Amino acid sequence: MADGKYERLSRRLVRRGAVIDEYVDTMSIPNGMVEEWDFIDHKGAAAVIPVMDDGRILMVRQYRNALERDTLEIPAGGRNTREEPMIETARRELSEETGYRSENLERILSIRTTVAFCNEEIDIFVAKDLIPGEQHLDPDEFLNVVPCTVSDLMQKIYRCEIQDAKTIAAILAYVNKYHISWEE
Repeated sequence: MADGKYERLSRRLVRRGAVIDEYVDTMSIPNGMVEEWDFIDHKGAAAVIPVMDDGRILMVRQYRNALERDTLEIPAGGRNTREEPMIETARRELSEETGYRSENLERILSIRTTVAFCNEEIDIFVAKDLIPGEQHLDPDEFLNVVPCTVSDLMQKIYRCEIQDAKTIAAILAYVNKYHISWEE
């Protein structure tokens, strides 16, 4: 190893997108070599575990182009700006996607989804004391709200039917933190 540290020599924008920006970083690595690494810049997102009074969790079923199929996920969405507080993003996405509001949101987890090449951070909140309202979907959003028991969600996770990382992390953290029992 040369000096034992990494140094970014340059960053070149390859493509600016609606959700992410793609860059190529030229890096000096510890052995003295210079390499090009992909970097995806993301402004961050928030996700919500909406818990109904009866303990069921409101999930959303929606089509995901990258997988070419529908998925079952917790409600989530990107920040409008980097400065937007994550809790405000969570409140907005809860209302937009499920039609429910909550003044009782607690952050239980913060995850980094793909640390090898992307800086995306998702803060995950538990929402209780849900107040019914109306969905406010974006024009390109088509989703269904699906109330699920914790037991059903855990079974779907362990049968590999739910594969979305934020949803898996969120449900497992919720079950662990609140000592929710479930039967397989």
